[in-house]
Amino acid sequence: MTLEILTPEQKVFSGEVYGVQLPGITGLFEVLDRHAPFVSALKAGSMKILKDKNSTQSFTIQAGFVEVLNNKTTVLVEGAEEK
Repeated sequence: MTLEILTPEQKVFSGEVYGVQLPGITGLFEVLDRHAPFVSALKAGSMKILKDKNSTQSFTIQAGFVEVLNNKTTVLVEGAEEK
């Protein structure tokens, strides 16, 4: 699936990934390839990109939202910094 991480200032990440783990308002959740469409609020915390089944990349994010639609996940947050 395609993942984009966007802040008001810049595009932080864009690429094809296996999945992503996100800090939702009520707890952590994971979005994998071909996930059903949805929108969710995010709280500040740690986000993990699953590049494939063996490699990951982590970011610290501020609050925002995530949208999953047509096998594309868009993360819109106030700020994001690679760990």
